[in-house]
Amino acid sequence: MTRSTSIFSTSPPVAPAPRTILLVKTSSLGDVVHNLPVATDLHRQFPAAQIDWLVEEAFVDIPRLHPAVQRVIPVAIRRWRKALLQPQTWREIRATRRQLQQSAYDLVLDTQGLLKSALLVSQTLCSATGRRCGHAAESAREPLAARFYDATYAIPKNVHAVERNRWLAAAACDYSPDLPLDYGLSSLSNVGTWPTTTNPHAAWPLDERPYAVLLTATSRDDKLWSETAWLQLIAALHAQGIHCLLPAGSASERERAQRLVIQANAANATNASKAATELPPLSIRELAQCCAGARLVIGVDTGLTHLAVALARPTLAIYCASNPQLTGVYSGEPAASPVINLGQQAAPPAAAEVIDHALSLLHTAQP
Repeated sequence: MTRSTSIFSTSPPVAPAPRTILLVKTSSLGDVVHNLPVATDLHRQFPAAQIDWLVEEAFVDIPRLHPAVQRVIPVAIRRWRKALLQPQTWREIRATRRQLQQSAYDLVLDTQGLLKSALLVSQTLCSATGRRCGHAAESAREPLAARFYDATYAIPKNVHAVERNRWLAAAACDYSPDLPLDYGLSSLSNVGTWPTTTNPHAAWPLDERPYAVLLTATSRDDKLWSETAWLQLIAALHAQGIHCLLPAGSASERERAQRLVIQANAANATNASKAATELPPLSIRELAQCCAGARLVIGVDTGLTHLAVALARPTLAIYCASNPQLTGVYSGEPAASPVINLGQQAAPPAAAEVIDHALSLLHTAQP
């Protein structure tokens, strides 16, 4: 039977300092980024502890960016669901289970609070004093998940997702959650101008001008910002001497990026320099390096926009189909780096509003 503890309890149960820790936050990209400060906090509290991370295979590059994370264990639930009757799927599931039992963990911390993550937690191996910890039923995204933990904690739902993750870790390990926010990616934040000549993808023409990264693509069409608005924004940034880079992954994203780049450059044909460049498909690590060198990152509601914040870049997030109050871009209170959330569900921001805030960020942020 699990025990449930409120984060506001005056006498939480005290456990020995963990020597081995497994973080369970499998998806999606933005949620994985939101969990990076947990690794930082735990490393501050327990610098000698080994910290591992269980994550969906598509997002393994995110925890690998954090210097405190020693081992990243990939899981493929999204892919397995589509091929449950295939023998290879079950071989991979058994292999993942063996990986989860290679180390006897003193702390397994599930900050996701879903049944799928809790089932993965149940397959882990714990030490004699180890505990599997997660959200209490009243605070978990799926209450049934709480049945799979040894200890549960009631974390308020009305705080930002980043802080919910951090508060859960603090409650489980009995330390104060009032630590400075640190996503742990400072080593990537000083990489300088990107791309470099050593980058195998650096085959497109790009001069030495400062650049902004525009994240125009997202997983849902209702989260997209209008192409007319993007073109107005590109023109405004171009007038400030800022070149716009547009990453694109899937075929539909590349089509959109190409269309925007062609139209933006055609509109500025009289200028000697291009206004925008479409980037080829890049890995998450390469995209992180690209964002780290940007003067400004502007994106729709997508995980890469949150990654830009984790890299301490001035970031403007555009919301068209969701509300940013609890899951918007977040750099702490007070903010460690300049970030702005604009728009909300069914009320996307106008181009003029985004341009005004973008220019404000551009002029107040350090080069």
